[in-house]
Amino acid sequence: MDFPEDLRYTKEHEWARFDEKKKIATIGITDYAQEKLGDIVHVDLPEERAQVQAEEPFGSVESVKAVSDLYAPLSGEVIEVNDALLESPDMVNEDPFGEAWMIKIKVSDRSAFEELMDAKTYQKFVESEEVEA
Repeated sequence: MDFPEDLRYTKEHEWARFDEKKKIATIGITDYAQEKLGDIVHVDLPEERAQVQAEEPFGSVESVKAVSDLYAPLSGEVIEVNDALLESPDMVNEDPFGEAWMIKIKVSDRSAFEELMDAKTYQKFVESEEVEA
């Protein structure tokens, strides 16, 4: 299971990559999340220019097992949606940290990024969830 060091993570298993120069965050779900969900068959994402709020749902993923909400790790305006996922939702299983990013947002509060879990903290969080399961 991957835990890329350049990302920040949420307890709901989303990740965010922040571009300091552009003030834009790219958001997706983690390797752990896609593994737990199983084969992804549908992705529901917001429209461009939609506002997303940190810790609030912005879309959903449907797998052969369940439908799960996607929670925004940061607040801001959606400036780009990965439309390729609508045609090929299985990309989420194949490349959750790369080609299967979900949305890009113009972040309203950059400091909120620093409050998300770093890779080591998230890895410990995942390990503790596995022990509880």
